[in-house]
Formats: sequence, C-alpha cells, structure tokens
Amino acid sequence: MLPETLYARAGEVHIAYQVLGDGPIDIILADQWFSHMDAQWDVPPLAEFRRRLASFGRVIMFDKRGIGLSDPVPIDGLPTLEIWIDDLRTVMDTVRSARAALITNIGGALMAIVCAAAFPDRITSLVIVDGFARFLEAPDYPIGAPPHVVDGQLDAVSAGYGRGLMIDMFAPSMAGDPRLHDAWARYERVSASPGSARAMVKLIYETDVRDVLPTIRVPTLVIHHTDVRLLRSPYGRYLADHIPGAKYVELPGVDNLIWAGDQEAMVGEIQEFVTGARPQPEVTRVLATVMFTDIVDSTVRAVALGDQRWKLLLAQHDQIVRSELARGSGREIKTTGDGFLATFDGPARAIRTARAIRDGLAAAGIEVRVGLHTGEVEFVADDVHGIGVHIGSRVASLAGAGEILVSSTVKDLVAGSGISFEDRGRHVLKGVPDDWAIYAVIDS
Repeated sequence: MLPETLYARAGEVHIAYQVLGDGPIDIILADQWFSHMDAQWDVPPLAEFRRRLASFGRVIMFDKRGIGLSDPVPIDGLPTLEIWIDDLRTVMDTVRSARAALITNIGGALMAIVCAAAFPDRITSLVIVDGFARFLEAPDYPIGAPPHVVDGQLDAVSAGYGRGLMIDMFAPSMAGDPRLHDAWARYERVSASPGSARAMVKLIYETDVRDVLPTIRVPTLVIHHTDVRLLRSPYGRYLADHIPGAKYVELPGVDNLIWAGDQEAMVGEIQEFVTGARPQPEVTRVLATVMFTDIVDSTVRAVALGDQRWKLLLAQHDQIVRSELARGSGREIKTTGDGFLATFDGPARAIRTARAIRDGLAAAGIEVRVGLHTGEVEFVADDVHGIGVHIGSRVASLAGAGEILVSSTVKDLVAGSGISFEDRGRHVLKGVPDDWAIYAVIDS
C-alpha cells in the first residue's frame, strides 16, 4: 500500500509530503531538486530505494514549493535555499519529527549542506551522494566544470527535459531499459516543466556553499561513485576534505542518481552510518539443482578469433543460454566469463535444459561442458553459496566437450524420468569430503 500524500502549511503555501515506514529513526530524503510524491512510485528502482530506507527508519519525503504537487511559483521567482529549508522544517514539524538524518543527492546537496550547518539541533546526520558544494570551476576550485559545459547542459535541459534527460545523463547504466526510461520521462514531466527545470538547474550551477562546509558539526557521510562521466569523484573528495570529521566512501559505478546501480551497497553504507549497524543479507536455504556451463578451450578460441569476434561469439553464447534457461524455468545466478551458474527447482528439468543449451550452442559452433548437482544451497541476495555449489563446479570440471555430467544425487532423484546415464566411476572432488560417483547423461 502506497503512503498517502498530505499537505503541510508554510504560511499560505501548501507543501506536499509523504511518510513511509515507522522505524526507530527519522530519515528525510531530499534526493533531488525535483520530485513528485505520487509519481515516484511509478518508477520501480526509485520506489524500491525508498522502501529499502523505510526498512530501518521512518522516511519523510516532500515536494519543495514550485515542484511536483506543492504550490507552484513563478519561474522568475524561484525559492532560495533558505526558503526550501523552511519547507523542510515545516514538514518535520507537521509530522512531529524533532530530529532526523538528512539524505541527499547531486544538486540537492546544496540545500542539505546549509540545513545541516544551520540546524544541527534538527539534523542528526548528513549523507551526501555524488553531491558538490560548487559546480563551476574557479581560480581556487579547479575541479569545477568550465562555463561552456554549463551552457551546453542548460541547452540540453531545454531540449530534453521531460523525455528522460536526467536518466540519460546521470544513470547511463539504466537508460537502456525502455520501460524504465519511459516511466522516468513521465516522472520528469509531472515534477517540473522544462522552463522550470532550466531555471532550477541554472540556479544550482550558480550556487556556491563552500564557505559553509567547515561550519557543519553533524556526523557526515560523503559517498561518491568512481566511474561517473559528469559529477566526478573530486567533487565528493572536496566535500569530505572540508567538512570536519566527514567519512568518505567511494563506490564503483557509472551512475550519479542515488537509486541507480547497486542499491544494496548504497543502502548498506547509509544504514550503517545512520544506525551503526549494517544490514545482514537474508539467507534462504533450499534444495536446488546447481548447473555450471563452460565453453571448451575458451582461451584458445579467444586468441584464434581476436577480441572483436570473440565478443560477438560470447554475446551469441549468452543469448542462447539465457533463452534456454527461461524456457526451462532456470534461475541465472551469474556468468563466469565463458560460462553460467544457474539453479533449478527440479533435477530432470535441469538436465533437459542442459541438453537444450548444449545442442543450441553446438549448432552455433560452440562446444560446452556441463555439470549438475542437487543439494542444499544458500541463497544470499542475488548469489548462491554452500557445499552444493562447490560440488556442482567440481562435477563440471570433469566433463569433456559436449558432455553433461551429474552427481549420483541427481541420477537417483530422476529415477523413472526416462533419462539414461553412463557410469563414469568414483572421483575425489577437490575441497569436497569423500569420493563421489559421477554419471554422464546419455542422449536418447
């Protein structure tokens, strides 16, 4: 169930807000200059990030005046940082939040920096993700962007805002998903008009809060992504170097938007900082059939083909494997460079899928080996662990070109299925106790 959108009164101005969760701490999420309290739930990763935060705190969100569902303002009369901070405090008072952790992203950092410095009695901690204290370069600030970059970005805002511009610029790893791109484009449109967006971005790029940084006295975490194209990590390091006692963390990734990329790593850093405890991944133990595939003589093949042709071959390989996994209800866990690790809820289904993968790849001129084992495994987040995984890997390493090898457990569990096997003897599997009977699947 989605949270209800309510209104706080700042004088005669109505400020739209929502509250999600009822955790022991309050969290104010002011992640961007633009927002829309209702439409944010239509963008799946944006909504998921908010739900993750709500797992350990009461998340307070609001549309600043002039944005989203809050009362509009003229484009030539944009609120100052001071007025936006007043909006934040008004919402806090309305929801009876005495003190809260403040989390912000990119241009939202400007307001958050001033707020944390001016009201340490209301802000318990500050988290800045891919933010900056000044965007433009200056004689004493060579890390900033040159003026011509700003002019180009303002022109881009005028031409592309409302069409997914912000995800194209600040979340390139996710921009290729058509449904997500369309949902985000709608979110941009309902949050602000192109004219308002250009005026807001211009205001942000002209703002400089560097002098405020040394006056911040609340615990501060600065997170910055390392591989971004626009808001590079020197911006984050500058913040951390000039905020007393700030903690600086770099995360791998090409995205600047706080919800894009590896949310688990991002939320883990935030949760540990504001609560003192990092989230523990949920572990699920189940009986599953583990399948490992591997291209035969992949190194030799890669050298013979050259980089470009090898990449094309791998792409074809991956497409065939994923297609058969989907058809056989297999769960892709990860790729291993020249192979796959997948799991199934039934061994017979796993064997039939292994056959389809082998035959489909053979038709494309790609030879693989496959190993299968059924046992108890641990699902942790998006990965799988346990002795059953190790056994499956060791079984696969024994297979020859075009072979599908299975452990005795798999063979015993598919009795009566019509699948035939050939005994390949007992083997000691490296790192696994005892010796194991191994069987090859016979084509019928």
